[in-house]
Amino acid sequence: MASQRNRDTIPELMLRTELRSRGLGYRINARLPNIPRRTCDVAFVGARVAVFIDGCFWHSCPLHAVPPKQNAAWWSEKLERNIRRDRDTERRLEENDWRVLRFWEHEDMALAADVVESVVRFRRSRAKTR
Repeated sequence: MASQRNRDTIPELMLRTELRSRGLGYRINARLPNIPRRTCDVAFVGARVAVFIDGCFWHSCPLHAVPPKQNAAWWSEKLERNIRRDRDTERRLEENDWRVLRFWEHEDMALAADVVESVVRFRRSRAKTR
């Protein structure tokens, strides 16, 4: 597992390229506020938007995840822990007024960038009116 790439994956790079071309500044692999040892793939700190690109295997995509047959019980628990951790992270961020956006690695990153851009621009405009 240590040899598995956990940052700068192709889908992440595609999304970041798309966001940068739209003039959106962001932080990558940003530590999350009040949540030790957790990061998000792309963060818009001022707008409080956290973006995660979830791998189909590691986050149990309902369309593409195929559970391993060897050591099935261990893998099942491992992947379930990942899902619980994702839910906990999302809950804790939302409690602190963060908007969490999650996309699967197989999704079109240009369409994902459309969603991210609209949410970030909306939250930035809302913050200016306060």
